[in-house]
Amino acid sequence: MSDKGPSLLTLKAMNFVHRSVIRLSLGRLGWQAAKMPVLELTTVGRKSGRPRSVMLTSPHQEGDSFLIVASKGGSDSAPDWFLNLEKDPNVEVKFQGAPRATMFAEILGEHERNQLWPMIVEGFSNYGDYQTKTSRVIQLVFLRPFT
Repeated sequence: MSDKGPSLLTLKAMNFVHRSVIRLSLGRLGWQAAKMPVLELTTVGRKSGRPRSVMLTSPHQEGDSFLIVASKGGSDSAPDWFLNLEKDPNVEVKFQGAPRATMFAEILGEHERNQLWPMIVEGFSNYGDYQTKTSRVIQLVFLRPFT
């Protein structure tokens, strides 16, 4: 199957624009997208060992935990941030108006994923569209605060 997702350049450009909106609005805009909260996820690069940040939406929250979707727009390859947190699940997360928080990234198992997936695609059909573009199972990840 060919990689039908957006190019790496497109994804980087989208993140640059998103960060620019937040910066230029002094943090007042850009923290909501498609009726979902936006967060900045920082992982440790699995090859470089350096911090890598990306803007993501969260289609589901449970208390202080935020679910993120490793869709990469339906690409056949998993997003770099997902590969990074597979190696090191300790991440930093920035939310609107809050300081960076250290969190633990929990990749959901098949059973939990299968329970949540229908609810995610019912509320946000773009994720279902992404899944139809790839044979890879799009993973779900909970970002959980350390207690």
